[in-house]
Amino acid sequence: MALANAGIRRLLVDTGEPRTWVSPRTDLVTALLGVWFGIGLMIDAWAHSNLDSELETFFTPWHAAFYSGFAAVSGWIIWQVWRNVRTGRPGLAAVPQGYLAGLVAVPAFAAFGFADMMWHTLLGIETRVDILFSPSHLGLVTSMLLIITTPLRSAWNAPDVGARPTLGRLLPALIGLAFATTLVSLFLSYGDALQWRAPHIVEAFSILNGGDAERLATTIALTNIVLLAPVLLLVRRWRLPFGSVTIMYALAVLMPGAQTAFENVPILLAVVAGGLAGDLLILWLRPSAGRRYAFWAFAGLSSFATWSLYLGFASATGGGLPDTPELWTGAPIVAGLIGLLLGALFLPNATGQPGAAGQQDAAGVTSPAGQADPVGPPVDDRA
Repeated sequence: MALANAGIRRLLVDTGEPRTWVSPRTDLVTALLGVWFGIGLMIDAWAHSNLDSELETFFTPWHAAFYSGFAAVSGWIIWQVWRNVRTGRPGLAAVPQGYLAGLVAVPAFAAFGFADMMWHTLLGIETRVDILFSPSHLGLVTSMLLIITTPLRSAWNAPDVGARPTLGRLLPALIGLAFATTLVSLFLSYGDALQWRAPHIVEAFSILNGGDAERLATTIALTNIVLLAPVLLLVRRWRLPFGSVTIMYALAVLMPGAQTAFENVPILLAVVAGGLAGDLLILWLRPSAGRRYAFWAFAGLSSFATWSLYLGFASATGGGLPDTPELWTGAPIVAGLIGLLLGALFLPNATGQPGAAGQQDAAGVTSPAGQADPVGPPVDDRA
């Protein structure tokens, strides 16, 4: 018993040894297993939205897909730690950079999963908006978010990820953050503009009585923030390679697509097209933490472009332009203004860090103004 306790203490002690990074391939596996986890949740969300009568027990095929994804990604994270323990790295030194929060979230998710099973057993299965407010579900989604964003935290300060990473190197982080966005959109489903079908959008902005116009305008504003905020986080940190925003938006539309059984494909495609517009704006404006006005312009213009395409696709496939021109012309402008405000909140002042135009780099060499495209200041994010 004493030997066992000594072994446990050795595993938990912080020796102060520097923690290491995993390989890009390991991060990619973590991200892909997170995709399994995320798709399992989408299947479960689809079942809750479309199969009310078949959700009479906790033990369903949909939960099996969801929890098997959790087992796969959590087992992989634990294995990365155990590999380091086997090489003689005890305590926190065994946890790779960026993996600590995900590791802590594994037992938390398991605990909330057990609580969810007990909740369903005692109180029944939620099938309406109450599913989004269940305490056990909120605990699950919070811990899940920490797990699937592990590749993002791993890449944040990784020594091989420079100011201008390639799309392949940044892909695990993009996947993780995109699926985190889908989690947020799931639990804000009552305000998700991506679940509206094209004819309903046209009708809502045609008839001022009844409240649909107000509801649609509100969901556009909320969904705009949910989509844009993760992109601004990345743009502030790196010069994103072309295709990054398109990939993130393409993954982000999967959850509302699953919830509506993909009956609103034109609207989902419009958002993916908005991601492509965002990538083109990055090429043109070159936004970064050191280029505040370009960052603000990107935030505003990308929002305007996305929601212009949203209303354009809706009109093209839903019966023509809405009857109230103030709504379909003004809604993208409002979205753009919200994006501009969000950009100003993310970057109120240009940062003056190594590598910025006119700043000295780590070697003491000054970069000519206009030559460098700096990213946000390094953050000591060892979780």
